[in-house]
Amino acid sequence: MSVEGRKLLGRDERHASILRGAATAFARSGFAGTSMDDVAAEVGVSRLIVYRHFESKEELYRAVLQQVFDRHGEEFMAGLTARSPRAIGPGSHLTVAREWPDGYVLLWRHAAREPQFAEYAQELRERAVEATRALLATVGGTGDRALEQWASRTVVGFIVEAVLNWLEVGDPERDEEFLDLTSAGISAAGKTWFGRAQ
Repeated sequence: MSVEGRKLLGRDERHASILRGAATAFARSGFAGTSMDDVAAEVGVSRLIVYRHFESKEELYRAVLQQVFDRHGEEFMAGLTARSPRAIGPGSHLTVAREWPDGYVLLWRHAAREPQFAEYAQELRERAVEATRALLATVGGTGDRALEQWASRTVVGFIVEAVLNWLEVGDPERDEEFLDLTSAGISAAGKTWFGRAQ
């Protein structure tokens, strides 16, 4: 259905388009520097339509972070099901980053700097670290909880920074090369860390 050449989106499609537009607006100008009018302009709708989906700017920002995090969780679980270390780690991050570049940057770089969202961003990061720790414990853990916690934080930090930097300078045509290099680095580090602990 269309009105004067514009396609009318269903509620779910509109909701998703608002989240994507908000991610772009927030990543460009930050939480304080972005208004609901800015989000509406980015999406190409009225502010009223944005408010029909989200009661406040804070709710919208949080929804973007949660959407990106949930999408990452889906990719992480798909990698577990496929038993693919590459897909679980850097592959899941890169998939989400390519789908949601602004949302990925918002979640992993900007949210921690926003006073209203720093605690929430830290909670999401800790959930990623704990999932990584549990995984490391099953594939090569030492039983040394402190070492596994350190290693999981280091791996998550490495993957996030690697993907953020690749988004800025990497050619999507070379994503497979990026994944090979990143996976090899994590594998070598894990062998060194856990080999020394045993």
